Amino acid sequence: MSNYHSKKNLTRFTYENSAFLGWRLYITRRGQSFVRYFSDRQYGSAKESLAAAEAALSELKDVLGKAKLVDGTFSDSTIHKGQKIIGPKKATKAEKSTKSAKVAASAKGKK
Repeated sequence: MSNYHSKKNLTRFTYENSAFLGWRLYITRRGQSFVRYFSDRQYGSAKESLAAAEAALSELKDVLGKAKLVDGTFSDSTIHKGQKIIGPKKATKAEKSTKSAKVAASAKGKK
């Protein structure tokens, strides 16, 4: 893992005492910040999580670079596009199992 070093807008997290190993994408433009974490566990390896983070960063920079400004800041639609690129946080296993249990209970009640 020591071969992976942080770079502009991408920070490598390799804390031994933490459950998280991966990359953090963080970019601020015109007072608007965009943040997303790319876990090695979720993507399979440090190399694959870095590739996903770089792809998202490239796409986000493209959207922000082409954006039209409204009073010197990004429009709501540009911010929405940026948030869509970095995506919502993934549900944890506990949240997924709770949701599955609710769906199963709901289906059982409809019979």
